[in-house]
Amino acid sequence: MSKETKTIGNEAIYDAKELGMPKMLVLGLQHMFAMFGATVLVPALTGLSVSTTLLFAGLGTLLFHFLSKGKVPAFLGSSFAYLAGYWAIAPNKEPELLPYACFGVACSGLLYLLLSALIKAFGTRKVMRYFPPIVTGPIIIAIGLNLSKSAIDNCANSWLIAIIAIAIVIICNIWGKGMVKIIPIILGVVGSYVIAAIAGQVDFTPVKEAAWIGLPIHWDNTVFSLFKNPDVSLLLTAVITIMPIALATMVEHIGDISAISSTVGKNYIKEPGLHRTLLGDGLATILASLFGAPANTTYGENTGVLTLTRVFDPLVIRLAALFAILFSFCPKISALISCMPAATMGGVSLVLYGMISAVGVRNVVENKVDFSKSRNVIIAALILVLSIGINYSSIGAIAFTIGSVTISLSGLAVGSLVGIILNAVLPGKDYNYNEETPDQTGVNFEV
Repeated sequence: MSKETKTIGNEAIYDAKELGMPKMLVLGLQHMFAMFGATVLVPALTGLSVSTTLLFAGLGTLLFHFLSKGKVPAFLGSSFAYLAGYWAIAPNKEPELLPYACFGVACSGLLYLLLSALIKAFGTRKVMRYFPPIVTGPIIIAIGLNLSKSAIDNCANSWLIAIIAIAIVIICNIWGKGMVKIIPIILGVVGSYVIAAIAGQVDFTPVKEAAWIGLPIHWDNTVFSLFKNPDVSLLLTAVITIMPIALATMVEHIGDISAISSTVGKNYIKEPGLHRTLLGDGLATILASLFGAPANTTYGENTGVLTLTRVFDPLVIRLAALFAILFSFCPKISALISCMPAATMGGVSLVLYGMISAVGVRNVVENKVDFSKSRNVIIAALILVLSIGINYSSIGAIAFTIGSVTISLSGLAVGSLVGIILNAVLPGKDYNYNEETPDQTGVNFEV
């Protein structure tokens, strides 16, 4: 990397085009490698298709770049925030129920479009007053805590394998250098997976039987398959249960765009504009969900790669998206991931879900939420108690009937709605979102 274009502080940055195509391809592969572990972990945990996930991670990223004028070096991968939503509708990865969950996620993508339109019309500051850290922080904390039981259940299959995965993640994240520090999740998965295989705990028969090349979209797993004979009650339940999760992921998006802005030294919230990036993220999520892939979100791992390489050209991210699309046509990759031991997923998830809650705490602390104010204590308390209490209670959800349709509200849905309403009606809304100055207090669900 000898051709420097300019510097940020004392650090040189580079123009990818001047590096030549071979180095650009390597940089693109590195970005795909950085997002790969976390992106494929979501379908492994939910039962969605890995191949479809990779395809729409790539297509979603390209769509995002098109709508953001090709200016923002962001990669869109699988969102962990929606795991609670998938499990609320399809707790045992039931293939017949997953399309209903995907429908709910697709509808949540409409909230991105709504927020994008509101920001375009009224500006970021006015809109974000209704989504301050005192609301979004506890919601994010509750998401991680609600997921904790599944992580423990998976770890229980083999605590030794789970602990190995946890140890690798921690060691790589704390003491690793370069790319090792950026991809602790995938290293934890690979390391514990290999040890489990050596110990004879993995059956690779599905990998041997899988084809090398195949189509990544399976029509029976898409939302369109529901048109034959849909369960209206389940559709409405999925929508009401899952849509509130978008409140947290939209804040995640805003935080990641701020972090990318800080890394690159350009304010992407102003240009191309937060309304454009939200639109791209929302449409990518809708598109992916309709075809049976997880919701998309901007990825912090790739921001880490930008920091490491000092190559900020969005073209490199688009090359990574093309590599993801190419990998999606290999069923053997999907089969290899489906054979992953439950304890490996449990160990990695234990760290990951805890990190989700920790990010919620970080969001509250870094934005200096004042808990000496009774309104803030009340809002946070009700969000946490309702979100977690209802989820782990004997009822599991609050159900009510409208006509012949039964609708169930998850704890997270109830907690989110109560928090937003209380914040809007209680006096003392003094939150001021600063869209002029990018900062690094972004909300990011990846390790």
